[in-house]
Amino acid sequence: TMTELLDRHRRAMGHDAPLFYEDPGELVRGDGVWLEAADGTHYLDLYNNVPCVGHANPRVAAAIAEQAATLNVHSRYLHANVVDYTERLVGLHHDGIESVILACSGSEATEMALTMARSLTGKKGVICTDATYHGNTSLVSKLTGLPVGTDRDGVRSISTPQMFRPLANGLTEAELCQRYLDQLAATIAQFEADGLGFAGIMLCSILANEGLPTAPGGWFTEATEMVRDAGGFVIADEVQAGFARSGNWWGYDTSGFTPDIVCMGKPMGNGLPVSGMAASHDMITSFRGKQRYFNTFAASPLQAAAGMAVIDEITDRDLVASVASVGAALKTSLLALQASHARMGDVRGHGLFIGIDWVVPGTNEPDVDGAAAMVEALKARCMLLGKAGQHGNVLKIRPPLVFQQDHADLFLDAFRQAVTSAHN
Repeated sequence: TMTELLDRHRRAMGHDAPLFYEDPGELVRGDGVWLEAADGTHYLDLYNNVPCVGHANPRVAAAIAEQAATLNVHSRYLHANVVDYTERLVGLHHDGIESVILACSGSEATEMALTMARSLTGKKGVICTDATYHGNTSLVSKLTGLPVGTDRDGVRSISTPQMFRPLANGLTEAELCQRYLDQLAATIAQFEADGLGFAGIMLCSILANEGLPTAPGGWFTEATEMVRDAGGFVIADEVQAGFARSGNWWGYDTSGFTPDIVCMGKPMGNGLPVSGMAASHDMITSFRGKQRYFNTFAASPLQAAAGMAVIDEITDRDLVASVASVGAALKTSLLALQASHARMGDVRGHGLFIGIDWVVPGTNEPDVDGAAAMVEALKARCMLLGKAGQHGNVLKIRPPLVFQQDHADLFLDAFRQAVTSAHN
């Protein structure tokens, strides 16, 4: 029974091992954007970006099976497919991204990026936002939930740049942007005054874990220029934002800035663990000379096979354009609903990553319980999504990239029913 399975799960994996939903359910099969539970219920997946080109994607599955049946070794042997893959991967980025170190998780990629920034600058100070999440290693976890004005071993935060819950009220957009930039400048200056020096800033390119807030116009461009002028590196966390998620190949293209270092992960292998940290050839070479990095399972022929198949699927199925058009239409439909439903405080996002800021009606006060109730109400209607954001009240719509308009229509019908019930 489900009760027995849940009890075994808790005994074997720890009582607090996280599971979604009040009634977690047991998933047994996936196909494209659909998931099937053990009881035969089919759910539309609006959450999982790891299987970015679809659950049980035939091309990816075949590539993994063929390579696993042929050869898989660690990275200390030459293999043409691995070189082909890394060349193709960096070729998708701007010209300054030339080389990559592969790993297995986003946490490993961001750990390498932060270590490289500190190593190459000889400085310690790292800046993040106050509502971010970039991973769970000992270094990267220092960036999680860090209040402004707090120092964690050379890591300090700035207020998340946003229009919906701004740093100060009554300001024009330009004035608000400058207020956020002033805070960034003061944080950089304080690092120098304290003798730590400034190594760089790490930003999710679309502020995903912050709840996808809309930053004041020009903030990304001006903030990253300020960081470079101060001698720091700009690190773009593309673990959630990358691989067509925002309607561009990379979130930094959507937000309008150029990073020095890029971290990639989650969707790279469509479920096979693949991640990477990329930068210029000189930076990667210097990092390798200073820091010995080796990962038994990284840069393997199996990773390359899965990664290449994912890129092929995104390219051959023109998923960048599809994500942009389907996502724009879905966002427009949700914005149209917002006028009639006061709990939908803000609808925002890019491509197939949309956030609905659930609020107490008549305010912009986060309604965390209401957001949780909506997640459960949508699950009851066979729609799976999650919630995230700085306050845990943002409904998180992030389906596989193969999500199409007919899937969006199914979701919108269920959402209208759920939001009307919540309103009543």
